[in-house]
Amino acid sequence: MAIQLSDYQDILDELGETANAVLEANWHDAARVFTPRGLDTYLRGAAGLNALGRGTDLVEAFLESAPLVAREIGEEAVSELLSAAIKMYSRTSAAVLVMLFSTAPTAATRLGELELFKGYLALLNTLLAQAPRGLRPMLSKLDVLMGYLTLGGLRRWAMWGVAAYRNKFDEQVAYFGLDSEDSQTIMKKEQRGVLFVDVQRRLIMYLRALWGKDFFLRPTSGDFETREGYRPYIEHYFIHLPDAFDDYSSEANAATEDKIAGMEIYRAAAAHAAAHIVHSRYDPLAEALSSLQKAMIGLVEDARVEALAIKAFPGLKQLWLKLLPADPTQTNSTGALLDRMARAMADENDNNDDHPLVEAAQALFRQASGRLEEERLAWEIGRELAKQAEALNIGFNPNKDLPANPYRDDNRYLWQDQTDEADGVLLPGQTKQVRKYVSVMEMWNNLDVEFAGDDAQEVWVLATEWFHDDGKSLNEKEGKAPMASPVHYPEWDYQTQLERPNWVTVLEKRPKLGEVAEIDAAIERHKPIIQRLKHLIEAVQPQGVVRQRKQEDGDTIDINAAVDAMISIRMGSQPDPRINIRTHLQIRDLSVVLLIDLSESTNDQVRDAEEGVTVLDMAREAAALLAEALNKVGDPFAIHGFDSNGRHDVEYYRIKDFDAPYSDMTKGRLAGMQGQLSTRMGAALRHAGSLLAQRSSQKKLVILLTDGEPADNDVRDPQYLRFDTKKAVEELGRNGIRTFCLSLDPYADQYVSNIFGAKNYLVLDHVTRLPEKLPALYLSMTR
Repeated sequence: MAIQLSDYQDILDELGETANAVLEANWHDAARVFTPRGLDTYLRGAAGLNALGRGTDLVEAFLESAPLVAREIGEEAVSELLSAAIKMYSRTSAAVLVMLFSTAPTAATRLGELELFKGYLALLNTLLAQAPRGLRPMLSKLDVLMGYLTLGGLRRWAMWGVAAYRNKFDEQVAYFGLDSEDSQTIMKKEQRGVLFVDVQRRLIMYLRALWGKDFFLRPTSGDFETREGYRPYIEHYFIHLPDAFDDYSSEANAATEDKIAGMEIYRAAAAHAAAHIVHSRYDPLAEALSSLQKAMIGLVEDARVEALAIKAFPGLKQLWLKLLPADPTQTNSTGALLDRMARAMADENDNNDDHPLVEAAQALFRQASGRLEEERLAWEIGRELAKQAEALNIGFNPNKDLPANPYRDDNRYLWQDQTDEADGVLLPGQTKQVRKYVSVMEMWNNLDVEFAGDDAQEVWVLATEWFHDDGKSLNEKEGKAPMASPVHYPEWDYQTQLERPNWVTVLEKRPKLGEVAEIDAAIERHKPIIQRLKHLIEAVQPQGVVRQRKQEDGDTIDINAAVDAMISIRMGSQPDPRINIRTHLQIRDLSVVLLIDLSESTNDQVRDAEEGVTVLDMAREAAALLAEALNKVGDPFAIHGFDSNGRHDVEYYRIKDFDAPYSDMTKGRLAGMQGQLSTRMGAALRHAGSLLAQRSSQKKLVILLTDGEPADNDVRDPQYLRFDTKKAVEELGRNGIRTFCLSLDPYADQYVSNIFGAKNYLVLDHVTRLPEKLPALYLSMTR
């Protein structure tokens, strides 16, 4: 259902009449480019800017520019723009922030890609710290600067002005306003030949005309740090090209004025990358290749896809040959030798190079000219060339031996699986797990560890399942379901009254297993409590048809009550009018999540308890008894746990899911719970709420079991996570999910009441009573 502007009447009331008029004028464009979530961010961002008290001009500039920015590079850029403005608002004037918003569409249009836009915002933040007086005049000339400079050129131009006029304020203003000779000179020096943004549409049409299909092109900051730039590359089927190309001349003809225009380089690079997408395929066995083998196979594959493209479009041959240097005298590096081999395979008439490896490459490729459609051809020739190179003692360093031609990509498309777009989030100190595809004999002869753990550096994969002698597969016996992808949630900043979008990352982790006997022993110890729970369970409203007597209105008449009423009338007294029976169907339609805080503080010893008994032990026993009770009632329930190590690593453990049976597996996971790290409560509640939202139950409940307040190692303000948790509880409430907190902190009354509400918490002063209290609390809440 489409979002209507009237749905945000509270925000409209806050913005005022003038801002409302601007919003209404831009609402049609905003509704077209934003998703519902993006619209919410857009409107609440405007309300947050209004709350800063910097005037209506700031709000109006944002309302006008945000849809234009989103249309160019996506709605995530609007969140980045808001975050940048919030970082800058305390260090500069409202007029500068207005210019930041007003010029943002120009920057988005000229940069054309989200990552470059982020780099641009980072540059503005750096400039504000080092030369604050130069920011305003630079923004006033941004359209001129962006017309000549790439992001890297703009940065070098700005940093030159900072270094030259750091303490000369008048000259600084003149430089950044393009009013000084030095400013003009440096800008011309940093000007590049052809900017990607100026030719992107032409390149797309060019490729469409060749192959009759659309290709996706993106710019990269080819000279943000150095003037050498980056090589083109293909990733997730997007062709990434440098944001500018200068006119090109090889070392062989550098002395002449015969240069190749930057537009020609763009055509060559785009056509070569498109040929890879059309003709090349990823091979999972490539992980076993050496760097020299990859270089040779990639070189042959480049020649193969170009030959196939030239076969269909002969004019491409001259385009590519002009950019392939061929100088036999260049023998000082393997990179130059690769260029000579590439030229020899591309031009069958070039026989001037007598290097044995060049001759071998040309001969092998000529012999295979009739088999160009075979995808494994490059492997066959490339491996042979690698053997000959090793025999000639030719080494290869992938970081130094780079080809000199400017248009060919780095061939990562051949070595990376492009279908896996979610590579996962790697934290500091982690390494990416390698999946190695092997044959049956390799698996049989070389496998050391049959059962790979979550921390395995290398996982071997077979094309088919591995069956044991009993007919059952290894996956069926010992397989593990894959973990979910990282999930990003917003977080509420109470100081700016704005959500930080996609600020927190929740990573679902596989629970560790403990000894089932520990849970069975705990249940044995609490047999008296279990007996009392049975009486509580029997008192729970039953499911099925329920008849309520003594009703004034109902479905049928209660004969006994009607006779009593008639007797009262005959005796002259007032009869009881409640002579009906009402019949209705009683259904317990409830889903509940028990969310357990697994932070380091749960390892603290419990006072007035046996030696060595910790808070986590009590929580474990309470969860086990609650699971026993819920299993008897029949309510669908889940038991989850969480801890955190900063906003990028909120660990979430699904100990028992709704559809999973309460079995020894669940007991083992309960026994394996460990207390570690911190307590980022808001993110965990949001994730639990998202899982509950997928249930069709009429009533949904989250019971949070914690021993302390929200805290994390990257947050110093104690109020920050409290307000965020309160916001998360409010969001769950709006979605029909009730949240109840059972706190084991005896001093928690004040902050827990503020977060969860006066009737939605219980502070348990004696932790030893937790196993008894938790099941009884649940049953009392869900009658």
